[in-house]
Amino acid sequence: MKLSMDQALLKAKSHGKKGEIEEAQKLYQAVLQAFPKNKRAQKGLAGLNKPKQPVATQGPSQDIVNQLINLYNQGQLSAVAEQAQALTAQYPEAFFVWNILGAAHKGLGKTLEASEAFKKVTELNPTYADGFNNLGTTLKEQSKLEEAIEAYSKALAIKPDYAEAYFNMGNALKDLDKLDEAIEAYKKTLLLNSDYAEAHRNLSSLIKYKPEDTQVAVVGEIIQRSNLNYDDRCHLLFAFAKMNEDLGNFDVAFENYVTGGKLRKKLLLYDLKQDERTFDQIRNRAPKLKELSLNMHLETAPHTPIFILGMPRSGTTLVEQIISCHSKVHGAGELTFVGRFAYPLDIGNQIISSDSTLKFRRNYLNELEKVSHGKHFVTDKMPQNFLHIGLILKALPEAKVIHVKRDPAATCWSNFKHFFSNKGLGFSFNLNDTVQYFKMYQDLMDFWEQQYGAQIYHLDYERLTIEQEPETKKLIKHLGLDWEDVCLSPQNNKRRVITASQQQVREKVYTDSSQAWRKFEPYLNGLFDEFELSSLPPLK
Repeated sequence: MKLSMDQALLKAKSHGKKGEIEEAQKLYQAVLQAFPKNKRAQKGLAGLNKPKQPVATQGPSQDIVNQLINLYNQGQLSAVAEQAQALTAQYPEAFFVWNILGAAHKGLGKTLEASEAFKKVTELNPTYADGFNNLGTTLKEQSKLEEAIEAYSKALAIKPDYAEAYFNMGNALKDLDKLDEAIEAYKKTLLLNSDYAEAHRNLSSLIKYKPEDTQVAVVGEIIQRSNLNYDDRCHLLFAFAKMNEDLGNFDVAFENYVTGGKLRKKLLLYDLKQDERTFDQIRNRAPKLKELSLNMHLETAPHTPIFILGMPRSGTTLVEQIISCHSKVHGAGELTFVGRFAYPLDIGNQIISSDSTLKFRRNYLNELEKVSHGKHFVTDKMPQNFLHIGLILKALPEAKVIHVKRDPAATCWSNFKHFFSNKGLGFSFNLNDTVQYFKMYQDLMDFWEQQYGAQIYHLDYERLTIEQEPETKKLIKHLGLDWEDVCLSPQNNKRRVITASQQQVREKVYTDSSQAWRKFEPYLNGLFDEFELSSLPPLK
């Protein structure tokens, strides 16, 4: 007699309670084969694999563990971390408590503490694949990519059909610029779970599709399912859009970019008014900041930060690649330090004073020291540091500020079609929002120009790609560095690039990227007409 899904789950649960593990496993696996995303089956199967702990000697009671899990599910991560930390002292051998502690630390953004907790999990239970996978994710967040890959490899040695570990392995390999290996890892993920939506999207970003590629039809079929959750549908829509763009089906691609963006905006609960308030607050507080006098209190900085900023997708990654080719410069990538320390001053309730501004300086330089690799010049290419130029130039007067400008239409289109994992870029998922945000950025940059003038170096991306050598020499001279020919070959720079522009910077500087949006011009209803377009010829 064929069981329904509910009947199979109930029977599996009954087998589990009786200790009939093998029978329960078969039923849960049968459900997952038919419904790979079924949470009840996943949870039930995971529960069968957990070793039973004697309450008095090896771990806390199940009630206490359940309370911790409930707190975690409610988002009360600080309380979970505090209670789990206390329990590890009482039950130091209880690996599952260490695992909960690691998850809480990870959720709180304490990646170092999280990795230490997960490392303890793997020491206490070296056959627990999830522990190694969790360890890998926290190591990757610390850019310890080789160590992360080693952890994922151990997870897969224990559990060869672990799709998530293959997926995470692919992400780490991608960040290491081992793109062929990353593609292979994503393909293995999809062999194990053909419905893994984020793997489809990540793989799509690394492949140029041809009509015979079977993945296109697979993604097209999955999108038609009515039971997809919003996150999965969003990943698949962006993947399908990229595939159809590669195939020249620009109408289908545009439709999926629009639909995917609309869904992503909804998931992020984004409202452009949030950013409008931020821009207004920054502009309103800027005069108070400028009138401060700090010079007599400044100690010599051990490092000179080079801020490379502008709109996302404006060419900041290429510029960092060029500058970091120089022997005296370390390219540190997109650092979060300014945003972390600046918002209380620029838009928060913290009083703008000499003390608070000097505290920002000390905090930033201390963090910069940790990522400097011993070089005097260190690049920080977080694009949206353009919001904080006033604070940067006041607190760090020795800093170099490079503002990268790119064709407005090209910039807006590139933002719109890209799936940003960063939740702070919600404007990019709607074309009208993107255009309005770009105008706000232009207005703020005009404001900074009026305030600080020559302290900001404006670099035109299109001019750089056309007149590479003279523009590069002017840039290096502005930074006060001696000329080195290697700066003309950014594609040979071996430093890791962990941004959306990762693949482009491995190619020679080329001039047609700012015209790629024109393929979609028939569908834009003149939205970009108000921009002063680049004088480059249309893409053929």
